[in-house]
Amino acid sequence: MIICENLLFSHGAEQQNYSSGEYIFEEESTPKYYLQIKTGMVKISSFLEDGKEFIHSMPFDGHCLAESYLFSNKKYAVNAIAVSDCEIIKLEKNKLIDLLLKKPQLIFNLYSYTADRIRYKHITSAPFSFQDPVTKLNLILNHVKSHFGFNDKFSFHVPYTRQQLASITGMRIETVIRTIKKMEKQNMLKIDGTKIFV
Repeated sequence: MIICENLLFSHGAEQQNYSSGEYIFEEESTPKYYLQIKTGMVKISSFLEDGKEFIHSMPFDGHCLAESYLFSNKKYAVNAIAVSDCEIIKLEKNKLIDLLLKKPQLIFNLYSYTADRIRYKHITSAPFSFQDPVTKLNLILNHVKSHFGFNDKFSFHVPYTRQQLASITGMRIETVIRTIKKMEKQNMLKIDGTKIFV
């Protein structure tokens, strides 16, 4: 977790529950809270002009949501939608600022988290310059695997559905399904039922 839950609650945070599919915040709304996931998974996404959804990231237990927006006067450029039932800890913006001023070490925690997320975006955005679906999907899957600290072949269960992989990579779901089968034949990943291992 980015900030200790007890510390958040002792400074006035509240817990709010969201059902799968429910918006935690919407694009163009004003950031008012520091949001940290207690349990569950959230997708940070945008909807394109043709109605397709593009997923920027899928944070889960312990991660915070769009915290950098609290330090500007800009509205959200993305949506946060619960992928599963979620428990979200919410701390009002002004109370977060007071907490950071009292405990400056937390600023480094937040900055470090933001830096890691930017690094992830740089690595995962690079594949969009590749036309080859295998190259694109392989880079994404292997980065997520290394992010979670897995090294051995086929040791990591990919936590995303094929539809979510399509939304993350910008590919059509049919292309993702064909690519996964091709990668299995090339011994780049393993399929066990609906589960994918890299």
